[in-house]
Amino acid sequence: IILDMDTGGTAEHFAYNVRTLERIGVSAVIIEDKTGAKRNSLFGTEVAQTQDTIPNFSEKIAAGKAAQRTEEFMIIARIESLILEKGLDDALERAEGYVAAGADGIMIHSRAKSPDEVIAFCDAFRAKHPNVPIVAVPSSYNTITEAELAAHGVRIVIYANQLTRAAFPAMESAARSILTHHRAREIDSTLLPIKDIIRLIEVV
Repeated sequence: IILDMDTGGTAEHFAYNVRTLERIGVSAVIIEDKTGAKRNSLFGTEVAQTQDTIPNFSEKIAAGKAAQRTEEFMIIARIESLILEKGLDDALERAEGYVAAGADGIMIHSRAKSPDEVIAFCDAFRAKHPNVPIVAVPSSYNTITEAELAAHGVRIVIYANQLTRAAFPAMESAARSILTHHRAREIDSTLLPIKDIIRLIEVV
């Protein structure tokens, strides 16, 4: 399990939560270097979003690393520089600071339609840090394959919203059919049997 923890809260809260998450079996946590109320990154500069300073965010990472009890738990630092159009140099400077603070991995985020800026970041970062995992989330730059990302040093690929986006049209279609026919028979062939859903949850 990799948990998306948004900003991670204050350094004190983050340290406490790291211990809790580690204890219940979470493998890694991703925290992003923004501040304030959560705003979806794909809005970019369309909404007010503030990036934390390198020293503040590094302090949070260090507090989390100091709190953990096992070597296996990972803290992954998510960099929003490309989202906020601050450029490659800013992203790389932040990556250096976060790794120095103890980050076990770096997630680079982008809302560009092309993967070029992500690839440029990966190549530059990988040249200095061959063993630090890079995480990519190809939501907008969805033409690139996992193999191509791996060739540039990416070790984890997250498909952040595709399943949710696929589910909503299916639910809307089912709801419209029920409203039209005043029954559910017409959509039976498109539905997963309830027994199959129940079997997804293993009974111990």
